[in-house]
Order: sequence, then structure tokens, then C-alpha cells
Amino acid sequence: MVNSRAVFITGAAAGIGRATALAFAKRGYTVGAYDIDDAGLATLADEINALHGTAVTGHLDVTDSDEMASRINEFVESAGGRLDVLINNAGILLAGQFEKIELARQLKQIDINTKGVVNGTYAAFPYLRKTPGAVVVNLASASAIYGQAELATYSASKFFVRGFTEALDIEWSGHDIRVIAMWPLYVQTAMTSNISTGTTQSLGVNLTADDVADAIVAATAGSPLRKALHQVHFPVGTQSKALTLGSRFSPAWLTRAINKRLAQH
Repeated sequence: MVNSRAVFITGAAAGIGRATALAFAKRGYTVGAYDIDDAGLATLADEINALHGTAVTGHLDVTDSDEMASRINEFVESAGGRLDVLINNAGILLAGQFEKIELARQLKQIDINTKGVVNGTYAAFPYLRKTPGAVVVNLASASAIYGQAELATYSASKFFVRGFTEALDIEWSGHDIRVIAMWPLYVQTAMTSNISTGTTQSLGVNLTADDVADAIVAATAGSPLRKALHQVHFPVGTQSKALTLGSRFSPAWLTRAINKRLAQH
């Protein structure tokens, strides 16, 4: 365990986090898998053990900065002092008209999706700095291209992740730490199973958790070209890549019009 690379993943019990944990385990990483879902973590640990991998699991509420710091410290100690990759994956998604979603639920979404990323990144810094070539992966979203109707608070939280990632990648480049963001569109997980919005109807829910996990693994490895260009944002899937590329060249009024049409408003 001491000599293997180490990855710490929040929200790892299901969905993208679980698929990512398995993908890194298959590549020989010591996997730190943390979540509030203890039962899901137990079955994940069994799967990783079946792959002859090494899993360290534990309860983690990402909005609790003290618990976050404790869990990262415990994991790094068990991994021989290494933290090669931090993946801030934990998040929730609320869909519907803004005024019809209970305010307390929206505030909880903001806490998990934004404070969770800040807490994890802050606590991990001392260990990332000591590990050559370390990478922070933040789960953003294609909803950070332009504010999304029926996903207003969620979309705004991903704009936060976008800006936070860009700023820290500049700040931490001097410490040999890459900070990158993944930009999937809708993914087939429990988080989207009961969601129906204008954009899900227009674009569908086409990505799988494995698609995103594979993209994360590839992004953390980093091709020579991507490293030379210092790529920060990684769209996942054909639709996200097309929307991201289009937004770079279209005027604001056209981007708004396209998003309004996709949202069927």
C-alpha cells in the first residue's frame, strides 16, 4: 500500500464516485472512498477487494470541515503519506422551477456542491503539495456553460466550481498541482432517475457513470498535448464537447437563445 498511488474520492458510494473508485482500483491505486452511505461503501469495498485492490472507506459529510480534515489525514496516513489525486465528486441535483423548490433544500444543495469542494481542497493541500504531480479533480457540469432553466441553483453551484478550479489551477501550479474540472452533461445515475426538465427532454440522459469515470482517469493521467496546453476543463461526451465549443464562438444573445430553446421555455 505504501508504494502505490493514492486517490481520495468524496461521494464514492454510488454513481460517478463509485465507478471512479473502481476505475482507479483497477489501475493499482490505493482508493479512499468516502460518503454518508455506509452500506454503499461496504459493498464498494467488497468489489475493490475482489479486484485485489486496496480500499479505505469511511463516513464523510463533505459540509463538515472538521470531519473532512480528519478523514483526509487518516487516509493519507494509511496510504503511506501520498495523495496523488483528490476527487471532489460529492453533489446533489435539484430540478424544477426555482420558486417551487423548498429554500432549505436549495441551500443544502449549495452547501454540498460548493462548500464540499472548498473543504476537501483546503484539507488536502498539505498532502497534495508533498506528492509530486498531484491532481485535484472537481466535478463541474455542462450546466456551467450557461445558467440552466429548472436547474438554477444547481447550475450556479457549478459556476462556482468552474471559477474555483480556474483560480486554484493558476495559484497551485507553482506547487506542481494541477486543478481540473470535468464537464459531463446528464449522467445515468440515481441523481437523474426522477428528473424531467426541458433539457433532459431535448438532449436525453446519455452518459453512463463509467463514461465519466474513464474520462476522469484519462484527464488525471494527462496527455502530453493537454499538459502542454495546460487544459483545465474537460467536457465529457459528444454533446458536452459540442456545447462547450459552441459557447466559445457564439455571442451571448445566441447562447441564451440556444439554451432557452433547449430548455423549451
